[in-house]
Amino acid sequence: MIRVLLRYPDGRHVVGDEQLLAQWDPAAGVLAWVDIDRHDEQAARDLMGGRFGIDPLAVSDALRERHPPKIEWFDDCLFLLVKGFTAETSDINFSVVHISLFVGRCFLLTVHRLASPSVDALLADPASAAQALATGPSHLGYRVLRRVVDRYAPVILGLEQRLDELEEEIAGNPGDELLIELQRYVIRLRKLRRTFGYQQSCFGELRQSDSPLLHARARHEFQDLFEHMERMASLSTLLQELARDLLEGHISLSGHRLNSIMKTLTIASVIFLPLTFLAGIYGMNFDNMPELHAEEGYYFLLGGMGAIAALLLWAFRRARWL
Repeated sequence: MIRVLLRYPDGRHVVGDEQLLAQWDPAAGVLAWVDIDRHDEQAARDLMGGRFGIDPLAVSDALRERHPPKIEWFDDCLFLLVKGFTAETSDINFSVVHISLFVGRCFLLTVHRLASPSVDALLADPASAAQALATGPSHLGYRVLRRVVDRYAPVILGLEQRLDELEEEIAGNPGDELLIELQRYVIRLRKLRRTFGYQQSCFGELRQSDSPLLHARARHEFQDLFEHMERMASLSTLLQELARDLLEGHISLSGHRLNSIMKTLTIASVIFLPLTFLAGIYGMNFDNMPELHAEEGYYFLLGGMGAIAALLLWAFRRARWL
């Protein structure tokens, strides 16, 4: 699906499909935003390489299903690839959509294989998008990126609250479910840290650029993006460390409880070992056992067993094992 927004010098704007590109005249000051969504790969290649003259290597990177965020400068456009959350993402069990932006002097080209709520929200208000496009394609690109970055915060902050709850649950009754959940958080946060680190570097390069492809206030806008991305990267690092600490704490508490159980079982075994030994001796069926014929032998044996058990309990308590 290809969606096109044209903004004319007189302030008019029109929205349509790929056929509308026939009216795009950069020499006359007409600005274009073209969004290639859930595309046919060959059709996307033809449009990007033919109509917009995008470098074939950049086209290949934009159409790859997996690629880390990156920034690349060309003579007539800027290529920026970022990762946003899909529309279904509401918590740390996220899925991502790769969004490629090509910013030229007269056009903004966005490419994504999955639906992007950030792009869709802007296209849902074409008048506002056209006004942003009039400021410059780079400003409209900033608006897209800002929406992408703003969707990170609720997920990260929601996880922060969940980790606070897990800290209390671990102290109360840690179970295997909590261990699996924490391990999943550590893995997810590691992926987010990697993505945020790449994007922070990209935005840092943009905020220092004086390229003619960027409009006058672009440096301030990308500085804003850089600061938000830096905060998200820092917070994801902090939460990953917290999740790892909780994971290690869970393992330590589980190990401590296991040691306590093993100590109790060991004490019980030590107490019953001499009692079992005595019971085994006097349970043998030999005629020549003088103690078997003693009238008080049974009571002496029970008394001796009780004394041994009491002595061992006293010794364990004195050693503070009980």
